[in-house]
Amino acid sequence: MQSPTPGAPQGAPTDTRVHALDHLRALAMLMGVVFHAALAYSPLVQPIWPGADRQNWWGVDAAIWLPHLIRMPLFFLVAGFFTAWLLAQRGGAGLARQRVRRILLPFLLAWPLVHVATSFSTQWAMQYVDHPAPLLVLFRQLMAMPDPPSLPLSTGHLWFLYYLLLFSLLLWVARSLDWDRFIGKWLDAGPAVVSLSLPLLLWPGFMLTGAPHPAPEGLLPQFWAMLIYGPFFALGLGLHGRLHWLAPLQRCFWPGVLLCLGLYALFLLRLAEGATLTSTPWWWAAIEALIAGWGSLLALLAGLRWMQHANALMRYLAASSYWTYLWHLPILLTLQYLLMDHNWAWPLKFALCLSATLAICLLSYEWLVRRTALRRYVG
Repeated sequence: MQSPTPGAPQGAPTDTRVHALDHLRALAMLMGVVFHAALAYSPLVQPIWPGADRQNWWGVDAAIWLPHLIRMPLFFLVAGFFTAWLLAQRGGAGLARQRVRRILLPFLLAWPLVHVATSFSTQWAMQYVDHPAPLLVLFRQLMAMPDPPSLPLSTGHLWFLYYLLLFSLLLWVARSLDWDRFIGKWLDAGPAVVSLSLPLLLWPGFMLTGAPHPAPEGLLPQFWAMLIYGPFFALGLGLHGRLHWLAPLQRCFWPGVLLCLGLYALFLLRLAEGATLTSTPWWWAAIEALIAGWGSLLALLAGLRWMQHANALMRYLAASSYWTYLWHLPILLTLQYLLMDHNWAWPLKFALCLSATLAICLLSYEWLVRRTALRRYVG
């Protein structure tokens, strides 16, 4: 996808690709697979992750929650940017057709397939694994009841597509009411104002949910998720054609990195006392909002500084990221179930699950998507 060049005047026509955004998308996808693979060895989520292993280590939690606070906001920021690009290139009707072809249809087709695949492997694990995760033990107990309760339907890890469709619909409403001009006015206030106000916009959303914040997988839109991810989508929309606007923030890059690391240390100290499930104290939510807001901006600045040149490997990973996103979780959970009864060291299990999941996703992309008609939908 072509997009404006950093440093080009706002609205200037250009067909130069912003390679940095492709690279960031690829890295965020890889970080998502790493995150889900690491959850099996996280003490914090061991009670609620179906693929949780008997072995865990506190260092896993120390390593994974910082990218957790940044990865999905960055995805929505990049999605907002390319949404604005599509609007500029194809208009509202073209954007609507693209959303149906690239978002709605893959979501509707992949959702039941992912659900069936995950359910099948989970039922197998409930029957045959000798050392199941605590959540699998709970599932066994529920299934043994005379009238077992049915689990509520959810979007699972495909919730990103669900919210991207929702934000696209809200954008259509905003454009109809001429409210989208407020995004431009927000950015016109300058990068300092935006970077300071972004965490304030996120703060209420973090207070309305647990910490670390969960995935909003329910079929009903979660208000807290809209408050957290909506501002990033809006910021991405506003940055289209004006990535040069971020240049003044580059001089704050390293102080910002140090500040985010210090805030993350405070986050981990509070996390060591226990997670919250339904709401978060205002001061802890403020820490999360600062890390998510500034960390995502720092990730974008890093990409624009060091990832502007074409890279064949990163371009390939970016092209395959959609397919990998759709299918990595049922593959990964199956591998985690298969390794549960083995007494191998957890780093070995982690490496095997991660490498095998990526290999299966990339090979299937090469065979099934890259040179077939599926590329128009998920390539």
